[in-house]
Amino acid sequence: QLQASGGGLVQTGGSLRLSCALSGRAFGNYFMAWFRQAPGKEREFVAAISWNYVKTYYADSVKGRFTISRDNAKSTEYLQMNSLKPEDTAVYYCAAGVTISTMEYWGQGTLVTVSS
Repeated sequence: QLQASGGGLVQTGGSLRLSCALSGRAFGNYFMAWFRQAPGKEREFVAAISWNYVKTYYADSVKGRFTISRDNAKSTEYLQMNSLKPEDTAVYYCAAGVTISTMEYWGQGTLVTVSS
């Protein structure tokens, strides 16, 4: 129901835009978020956006570099990632939940690799 795309290989300082489309659910009812999991590490929160676009939340490690957005008409959320660093290398997962603290649906993940 959640399909993420846009991952790839990029050099340090480069940019990528991830997309995540939700099908089979009313997209506008959900908080949308991105998480990531680096090799050997636990999954961590990256960013989230409220259903009405009003509130956005970011991990300190990505503030000022990443921007989360959504298009309810297209049932799609985005993560614009700029000034990428090697430590951003991870599998990125999109998620949806009725509240920001409870993500109910998860995408399959898309790999982002930042080379130094």
